[in-house]
Amino acid sequence: MADKEHAVDIAELKTMLQLTTDKQDSLLKLIIKNTEQALSFKLSLSEDESIPEDLAFIALEVCVRRYNRISNEGMASYSQEGQSITFNSSDFDDFMDDINAWREQNGKNVRSLGHVQFFNPYRGDSRALQ
Repeated sequence: MADKEHAVDIAELKTMLQLTTDKQDSLLKLIIKNTEQALSFKLSLSEDESIPEDLAFIALEVCVRRYNRISNEGMASYSQEGQSITFNSSDFDDFMDDINAWREQNGKNVRSLGHVQFFNPYRGDSRALQ
C-alpha cells in the first residue's frame, strides 16, 4: 500500500483542521491511513486499487471527524458546560448513499450474491432430441 497514492493530502487536512505546525503529522498520517483502509474496504477495492478521485472528499471529511473526536472515541454523545455533541455510530454513516451509488455504478454492489448458471443435462444427448 506504500506505492499507492493517498486520497487525502496531509496539507489539505491540516488546512481543514487549522493546524499550522508539524507537531500532529504522525497522528494525522495514522488517521489518513486508517480512514483510507476503511473506505477501500467499504468500496470493495482490491489492494492495488486506489480510492476514486470523485470519492476522495469522503476520506478527507472522515479524517476531520476522527481527528475532532480524539479523546472521545467510543462515546455516543458528549456534554460539557451546556454544549452537547452527538456522534454517529460510524464516521461513514453520512456518506453511505454516495458509497453505495459508486458501488452500484462500478459493479461492486453489496446486494449481489454472484451469478447463476443452469445446465441442461439432456443437451447433446441424442435421445433427448428425438
